Amino acid sequence: MRRTTVRIDEVLLNEAKAYAAKNGRSLNSVMEDALRQLLNRSTEVAERPRVEIITSTAVPGYQPMVQERLDAGEKVEHILYDLDDDTWIQEARNAAR
Repeated sequence: MRRTTVRIDEVLLNEAKAYAAKNGRSLNSVMEDALRQLLNRSTEVAERPRVEIITSTAVPGYQPMVQERLDAGEKVEHILYDLDDDTWIQEARNAAR
């Protein structure tokens, strides 16, 4: 085992000492564990597979027929109420084609 000198923030050092005392450990073992965890976390992040996020090609906003009704001054609540209407749903499907 090798000895070395490091500079550390006094508040952080006091927290580490308190943690070590509370858990019946030496300050050295707490510092070694913290450093190992940091290094292991870096390795784990580097080994993770890249995640591809699927993005939508849709244009943001309302469906055209909803936007037309909003532009005509209808309230969203009224338009949402109509969503229960099978006829309106069929119109929306036809408009999407």
